[in-house]
Amino acid sequence: MNKKEMITLIIPCFNEEEAIPLFYTETDKVTKKMKNLDFEFLFIDDGSNDKTLEVLRKLSKKDSRVRYISFSRNFGKEAGMFAGLENSKGDYVAIMDVDLQDPPEKLIDMYHGIKEEDYDCVALYTKTHEGYSFIRKGLTNLWYKLVDKMSKSKQMPGARDFRLMTRQVVDAIIAMPEYNRYTKGMFGFVGFKTKWIEYEAPNRAVGTSKFNLRKLIKYALEGIVAYSTSLLTLSAYIGLLFCLVAFITIVIIVIKTLIWGDPVSGWPSLACLIVFLGGIQLFFLGIIGMYLSKIYLEVKHRPIYIVKETEGTKNEK
Repeated sequence: MNKKEMITLIIPCFNEEEAIPLFYTETDKVTKKMKNLDFEFLFIDDGSNDKTLEVLRKLSKKDSRVRYISFSRNFGKEAGMFAGLENSKGDYVAIMDVDLQDPPEKLIDMYHGIKEEDYDCVALYTKTHEGYSFIRKGLTNLWYKLVDKMSKSKQMPGARDFRLMTRQVVDAIIAMPEYNRYTKGMFGFVGFKTKWIEYEAPNRAVGTSKFNLRKLIKYALEGIVAYSTSLLTLSAYIGLLFCLVAFITIVIIVIKTLIWGDPVSGWPSLACLIVFLGGIQLFFLGIIGMYLSKIYLEVKHRPIYIVKETEGTKNEK
């Protein structure tokens, strides 16, 4: 009898004690429909300070398919996804949000896309962004346009983390153990044949999003810095432009002085110009500092995450 293929579901969690039971119940219904496959649920507890870990302990005892990795502290969703990919056992691997904004029933269509349509990866994207404020929608759309223009790693606007991948794609992502991780950019970098499915993301089943506007802006900047040097190139071009403007201005002042003997004047405008140029310099120094900080963190070779407990180590205690 041939061994069934397995799908690993990676579910990053941070303070999701209420959402986990709902996610498990709804997803279990889908796994029962896909009888030709085995499943494993790999929950990543990203240093939660509620009862998330306690819920995962009980769930792992109830169902042998449930595994979990609990971090020693909060390392962020990127670290959680990497830990899941690195520890997954399945022939296929899916990344899902625990809040049910990634409908489990989509796994059926995603698996069909890989097995029947010969895709290496099937991913979901949305254009609606339900629940987003007007400002957040505008910033999100602007960010995707910027990334598309500035980065060589192309991304689908509205792309979710929810995707099903072959083991080959997973191994390619794991082979990039960089500390400053931006997984959406990595998926674009490694390539492979990807099918995109549009859907309307439902509202969260319970709780609220852990991403506020400040975190989203930081995440967006990290994505640009991780997969593009365009900001550094832009600073060079703007510097060259100001040098050209300064040279033309000097020529004009010399000519005016020689012809009309124009006295020194306009100190308010000069003060404004100095402040403006000083601001431009500090702005681009900040950009250079961002790149240097990323290099600094990379060369330290610190671990991406630290494991405090798994279902195996807990059972051994």
